[in-house]
Amino acid sequence: MTNTPPLIDRTSLVRNRTRGEPLNGYFLHQEAVADLQDRLQMITKPFTDVAIVTGHPEIWAKAFPNADIHSDDDTLDLKLDSYDLVVHAMALHWSNDPLGQMIQCRRALRPDGLFLAFMLGGTTLNELRTAFAEAETKVRGGVSPRVLPMADIRDLGALLVRAGFNLPVADSHIFTVTYGHLIDLMHDLRAMGETNAQSARSRQFISRHLLGTTQEIYHGHFAHSDGRLPATYEQICITGWKPDESQPKPL
Repeated sequence: MTNTPPLIDRTSLVRNRTRGEPLNGYFLHQEAVADLQDRLQMITKPFTDVAIVTGHPEIWAKAFPNADIHSDDDTLDLKLDSYDLVVHAMALHWSNDPLGQMIQCRRALRPDGLFLAFMLGGTTLNELRTAFAEAETKVRGGVSPRVLPMADIRDLGALLVRAGFNLPVADSHIFTVTYGHLIDLMHDLRAMGETNAQSARSRQFISRHLLGTTQEIYHGHFAHSDGRLPATYEQICITGWKPDESQPKPL
């Protein structure tokens, strides 16, 4: 009997993140930071003890200097019942156990504490996923996992309920970025620290032939009239509150 490896190779994920370029690749994090700041301004409840769980501490520590910053390890270094706000920042899509991460965050909250998570959603890089699958089938006769499978917004809302949160809400924003060439997109993903870290990924280098075929298919299926290649990024935000007697009850 063999053990099934986890979906994510954490060693590769950490390595990819250390190769990132915060000055060039953090535009999605900047959007998430701005979104979080807007959401907190609309909540009258003050938050004094804040924890942020992320694999990219630089930008989040700079934006929220009074927050405790924690790595998104499988076991979170969060104290029980210690925070009134926990933010899981642009890392949950790389978790081997998203539900477990949510439960750990709920346990770290005090009653009536707020949980927010920002992550990439299921339509992210759908163009690249399609182009790579067609190209690899044509060149190598099969498909290997090259783009991370990401959760659907409806599934994430259901996970909030399973994790024990009240008043769950999930919403998403779509960002479309255009690139002159597939290589430019690959460089952007590297700068973000978002390159492939799946355990089942192919260890073969992407050959010029495969890359060229992927570029042709990407261009043929998705290119704009000016020849630029669009790449979709879906940013999902989920929120939930740790149960408390003071919260609204359904009739």
